[in-house]
Amino acid sequence: MRNRSGPRTIAAVAAAAIVGTALPLLATVPAGAEPIGAGSYTTALPAGASLPTACGDIATNPRKHLTANAPAGPVPTNDWWSSLVYKRTECAFSDNLMAHPFSFDTVAGGLGVDYATTPTISGTPTTVGEYHFQYGADFTLGVAGLNAAESKVDGWTDWTVSPYWSDGTRTLRTTIGHGSPFVHARVTGGDALLSFASAPTVWDRTGSRVGFTVDGHDYVAYAPSGAQWTVSGGSISSNLAGRGYFSVAVLPDGADADRTGLADAYGRYAHNHITGTAVSWDYDEPASTVRATYRFTTDALEGTGTGTVVALYPHQWQNLAGGTPIAQTYTSPRGPMKVLVGTGSFTTDTRYHGVLPEVPAVAMTGDDLATLNGHLDQAAAGDPLAGFGNDTYWTGKALGRAARLAEIADQVGRGDVRDKMLDAIRGRLTDWFTASQGKAERVFYYDRNWGTLIGYPASYGSDTDLNDHHFHYGYYIAAAATLAKFDPEWAADDQYGGMVDLLIRDANNYDRGDGMFPFLRDFDIFAGHDWAAGHGAFFAGNNQESSSEGMNFANALIQWGQATGDTAVRDAGLYIYTTQASAIHNYWFDPADQAFPAGFEHSTVGMVWGDGGAYSTWFTADPEKIHGINMLPITGGSLYLGHHPDYIDRNVAEIVRNSGSQVPRSWADIIWSFQALSDPDAALAAFRANPGYTVEEGESRAHTFHWLRNLSALGQVDTGVTADHPLYAVFTKNGARTYVATNLGGANLTVRFSDGTTLTVPPGKTATTGAHTWTGGGAVPGDPTDPPTDPPVTSPVLALVSPGKLTTAGGTGAVSDTVAGAGGANHDGTPANARVYTACGITGTHDPSRETRFALRVDSGTAVANGVQVRISYDPTGSGAYPRTETYHYFATDPAAGWETYTQERGRAAQTGSPVNLTNGCVRLEVWSAIGNAPTALRTSATAAEGARSILEIPYTI
Repeated sequence: MRNRSGPRTIAAVAAAAIVGTALPLLATVPAGAEPIGAGSYTTALPAGASLPTACGDIATNPRKHLTANAPAGPVPTNDWWSSLVYKRTECAFSDNLMAHPFSFDTVAGGLGVDYATTPTISGTPTTVGEYHFQYGADFTLGVAGLNAAESKVDGWTDWTVSPYWSDGTRTLRTTIGHGSPFVHARVTGGDALLSFASAPTVWDRTGSRVGFTVDGHDYVAYAPSGAQWTVSGGSISSNLAGRGYFSVAVLPDGADADRTGLADAYGRYAHNHITGTAVSWDYDEPASTVRATYRFTTDALEGTGTGTVVALYPHQWQNLAGGTPIAQTYTSPRGPMKVLVGTGSFTTDTRYHGVLPEVPAVAMTGDDLATLNGHLDQAAAGDPLAGFGNDTYWTGKALGRAARLAEIADQVGRGDVRDKMLDAIRGRLTDWFTASQGKAERVFYYDRNWGTLIGYPASYGSDTDLNDHHFHYGYYIAAAATLAKFDPEWAADDQYGGMVDLLIRDANNYDRGDGMFPFLRDFDIFAGHDWAAGHGAFFAGNNQESSSEGMNFANALIQWGQATGDTAVRDAGLYIYTTQASAIHNYWFDPADQAFPAGFEHSTVGMVWGDGGAYSTWFTADPEKIHGINMLPITGGSLYLGHHPDYIDRNVAEIVRNSGSQVPRSWADIIWSFQALSDPDAALAAFRANPGYTVEEGESRAHTFHWLRNLSALGQVDTGVTADHPLYAVFTKNGARTYVATNLGGANLTVRFSDGTTLTVPPGKTATTGAHTWTGGGAVPGDPTDPPTDPPVTSPVLALVSPGKLTTAGGTGAVSDTVAGAGGANHDGTPANARVYTACGITGTHDPSRETRFALRVDSGTAVANGVQVRISYDPTGSGAYPRTETYHYFATDPAAGWETYTQERGRAAQTGSPVNLTNGCVRLEVWSAIGNAPTALRTSATAAEGARSILEIPYTI
């Protein structure tokens, strides 16, 4: 719910850029304060502060509704089963528990069981509406005569929980969980009992099992070998042959054709009771893939077998690495769940497409730079944090805004603005990270009973309900990551880095062995996304509104971990980020139209509930905010929003349709920033046409303009290429790729992209290839205060130099760049996986008596049927637009090793625009494989003495 919702290294040059960073040290630690480095938190509840509230003395005893068998240590919150602990609506039983494919409830007689397959849909396509697969018990699973006063929690694992009932004579313990089509049960003091509102249809009585249908759903109950089930009207019971255990399975949709066969298949695992579940993850950096393994531990109560049956959500089966699901699927509020039978684990390989501290400033020249500087001046005119609330959420929003401004100010050489923002961030974080005697505001309190860190003033139930910690603290961590880049001393463990880590561990603890906080509190490991409500006590289960603020937390972990050298934090962030990005695309956006049920005619939901979704928010019915709450904040970690450009167009079109306004009436900057990931030119034009829009509270005009203008030059996010470094992105515009990477280390970094492109990134910089070669830091190209990183272009003859440069200076030694093969496709005339070489800052007069000429040294080895192609493009003013293009016929390479020369003599195949004079303009050369499977070598960087250089001669007088 929203609620509103190793060694540490850093570039020395970045650290030296910040002055006045003396760090206060605590001379003495006040009573109740716990030091952590130079910072501290309090263990004495601040005056006037509130604690988690529920039933009885739960504020001081969260274990009140746990049995003595429950694991020691912090009690999980923010889970799908958290209402078992909180008991919000009554002091005895939980609210509905949405596990999928099952839904459950706890009552005096045991466990209510349902398989909900029919959605209830409200609203219209243009109004607030919801869909819910509402709980309505198919039957109650219990013990004959059981009449417990409450249900307790007897145990939990990563995605299962074990509710427990006792009335002093009879006991029931069940194990239920995400993805499990089994309820495993143990009973004492009476017969196992399944109770129905009316007599079920029994279709199988084989041995110790009984198959029955209720409300159109097929179930099988498995008793121990030798036991029998008795069917009598509205009940099915068994004495279990005195052995006290049984299981009930729900069969998947379409089981009627082979119910007996499925009952047999499931039966082989029915008595392998699940006793443990656990996730582990690994970041495969070269493959840019996060590999997560989900393991089940089972106890074979009969035989010695292992394994179980598991139903996978779409975000899991879409990325499944191995294993073949059966044909039948389960219905769920998230779309079809596919089934693996007989597995002890499964693994997902989820591709990671990169994040950045911020999009690079590739287009900030001339008038655009002046516009940006004006916005920066406006943002820096007063206190950067003024006007925001003093609570944890609004403090976070203020810090997030300042961090964005610091990043872009640094890119365009505005050290004054950058340092003002960093000073504000440093001062506010240091204040929050320092506990003092009697301090009641801007202080973090650790509650040992709940195992949680609460910031006061709290907001949106972050204290009483333990809501939204990932939303709030994500902004703090992200701002700390920006500060760490420039002030690594502040971020050291013996200074304030330990307090940042404390916030990380509270919201989503990455260390399973840490006794202060539960493991991954807010992140539902199996569901693949966060839950916002700490108690989860709703009829519809738990919920989350702002998935994008959850992603802000995950991105913050990646950025902080990379800035400080903490790979454990970074990799936890990568796991949450990649998994949740897939979940968001499936369950909040649903571009494939498979999650939302037919009849729910919206392109998005503002909130995901345990049993469905809602086109609404907790705080408004405005369409702009229903959509925008899953977009903000816009950062370099928001690029996942651009993975489905066609969907973005559909989403934005619904905002217009439902609001009745072409221009967003609120949060226009957020919506334009989202739109820019599909149609950046349209978004930029809207920004320019509506200068009087109201700025969203956590945004600034400077950041929005920077985002829109640079995406207009870069184009859309390209998910077809990955890199072997976590801070990267690839963009495509008009068929040309721009590769981007950020280096937070202290030495040059070479980033390798999956299509063979390499990019060398200086320390503390963001570098780009393709149409733009600026490496960030200092002033932008064209600013006389910023010495150019490359020698000026003084001749129309330009040599190809790796990586990605055209220069009159020539190379320092021949190398071979790899042009990727065409993969059997025909790319004649259209660049695909092109090698791109660029020169900018060119001023020259077009000579109509001359033509573009080139000589490229290429070699496809012994490969047959290969052909490389070239396009040369001209940008007259360095704006990022290339109106003049010349595409040449491809060159068919021979199947003999050795350099061949591809020239303009192949003839021009196509052209656009007319040649004009260049004023600080750019020229771009793209080389790609038009046909053929094999890669082609392209000789670059050769010196004049070496000869056989690859060159381009442009028809200009320089």
